[in-house]
Amino acid sequence: MEVKTVGLASDHAGFALKQFVKQYLDERGIAYKDYGTLSEESCDYPDFGHALAKGVERGEVYPGIGICGSGEGIAMTLNKHQGIRAGLCWMPEIAHLIRQHNDANVLVLPGRFINNDMARKILNEFFATDFEGGRHQRRVDKIPVQG
Repeated sequence: MEVKTVGLASDHAGFALKQFVKQYLDERGIAYKDYGTLSEESCDYPDFGHALAKGVERGEVYPGIGICGSGEGIAMTLNKHQGIRAGLCWMPEIAHLIRQHNDANVLVLPGRFINNDMARKILNEFFATDFEGGRHQRRVDKIPVQG
């Protein structure tokens, strides 16, 4: 995967894991843009998920990483955007498949259900996997809602 600047977003429940992701990216010299939240104070994941999605759609960042407690809420928010293919991952094998088969442009992590070690494995797999194309391209092309 060719990485631009990684976009990050979380709510309060994903904040601690997002801080770990920043450390992971810093260790690899990968630039990132944090769309918030900036603390563990209670907040609403859609505010930050929509900001991240718009950043990916505008080409400001690629790929994105979204984190909330279960990962589900921010994934639902991200996937409301036509240009987003966000995949929720709790194990490296899923990260591999969302890149290889679905050309995911946003990785979603469940902040309350994985530890930093598992997050590192998922991130490694996500960044190391390219989209396979071929028969999968036809399917990816059918994802956006057509008028």
